[in-house]
Amino acid sequence: MKRAVFRNRWLPYALLAPQFVIILVFFYWPAVESLRLSLFRASPFGDRLLFAGLGNYERLFRDPAYLRSGVTSVIFSVAVTFLGLGVSLFLATMANARIRGLTVYRSLLLWPYGIAPAVAGVVWLFIFNPSYGVLPYLLSFVTAYRFNWLLEGWVALALIIVTAVWKQFGYNLAFYLAGLQAIPASVLEAASVDGAGPFRKFFAITFPLLSPVTFFLFTLNMTFAFFESFGIVHAVTQGGPGDATSLLVYKAWKDGFQGLELGFSAAQSVILMIVVIGLTALQFRYAEKKVTY
Repeated sequence: MKRAVFRNRWLPYALLAPQFVIILVFFYWPAVESLRLSLFRASPFGDRLLFAGLGNYERLFRDPAYLRSGVTSVIFSVAVTFLGLGVSLFLATMANARIRGLTVYRSLLLWPYGIAPAVAGVVWLFIFNPSYGVLPYLLSFVTAYRFNWLLEGWVALALIIVTAVWKQFGYNLAFYLAGLQAIPASVLEAASVDGAGPFRKFFAITFPLLSPVTFFLFTLNMTFAFFESFGIVHAVTQGGPGDATSLLVYKAWKDGFQGLELGFSAAQSVILMIVVIGLTALQFRYAEKKVTY
């Protein structure tokens, strides 16, 4: 393997410096500041701090609303990850087929990923809103059931799950398509000669060869569900009805920016960060063993 040689030995560091600055300013500094702030009780404007030690964390785990939010976040994350990967793999398999207009279909399937989470939430809000939504209007012609996620918590949770899956599946699709196109056609042809049907070829050859892509997307989608779902919840349900869709990331924002409990909110951010780091570490520790490279 040929090694790159720079005439100026400081040039590689200069090229990496902007990325290091971005990571430092937008990740490490907020993380350290949240950890520091979580040990204090702060005034609404943050101008006065009273050391509380682990008091915010003790209060956190005694708060029934926070525990419910944790359970809701787990349900949401698992549903978004598994449903999103399943739908993306199915559509990628269809998009990998040799059909007329394939380029157009692929482009249309990839578009949703280019939409911001908040915009995706607004799009689905116009579809499902019980007052002016397209779906409730169409359902009114065929059933007397009023589709109202403002009153049913499970319907609201299902709505944000569908929105998150739709928002993310374009990204998943791109990686699955790349993985499918990297599988040698000769391997699949040899399996066909041996008498393997479509399902046997998929589960015995295609899916195992896609395991590195699946592992990567599993970790990424789990992180997306915990951290980047705020825009969807804020735009569609705002945590309601009640606290049926109040995810951990949304509750941390609500307690900090609406309740002005900065220390309490910072403690929630630290717990959320620890949970995601722990889940990622477990995935690399155990799930990676089953990945075929």
